[in-house]
Amino acid sequence: MKMSTGVEWALHCCVSLGQALAPVPAARLAELHGVPTAYLAKHLQGLSRAGIVRSVPGPAGGYVLTRAAASITMLQVVEAVDGAEPAFRCTEIRQNGPLGLPAKSCRTRCAVMRAMTTADTAWRTALAAVTIADLAASIDEDSAGTALDELREWLNAGNR
Repeated sequence: MKMSTGVEWALHCCVSLGQALAPVPAARLAELHGVPTAYLAKHLQGLSRAGIVRSVPGPAGGYVLTRAAASITMLQVVEAVDGAEPAFRCTEIRQNGPLGLPAKSCRTRCAVMRAMTTADTAWRTALAAVTIADLAASIDEDSAGTALDELREWLNAGNR
């Protein structure tokens, strides 16, 4: 399965917004992550449409999370950016070719579709079990407890 780079960007932005004390402009988030502002803004709009972030207008405006980071899952962010469609789509190839089965023989899902559905369900379940707050804690753990403090300091310096 291949996800867009926007998923990575959106997840990092959600972690960052979870640490912010004030709205963060898209340009500031883009600067933080070293990515193009226009492309990031597109993904922030997707997060906004999904109700994960909201835009705050005005000179001190920007983006904020709509709820606590502990109530936003990785799956919600992935689906906001890349959509909720399953990665695999069965085209009933078993009905094609010289040994193709008649449609009436294909009333149940084939073994390939069943295996892919099981894998997709496991992947979605794993992503739904991890929140933005969990990611933030893991990022902080990976940095020996310095990453979130540095992030908060950097974000807040932009509000002065």
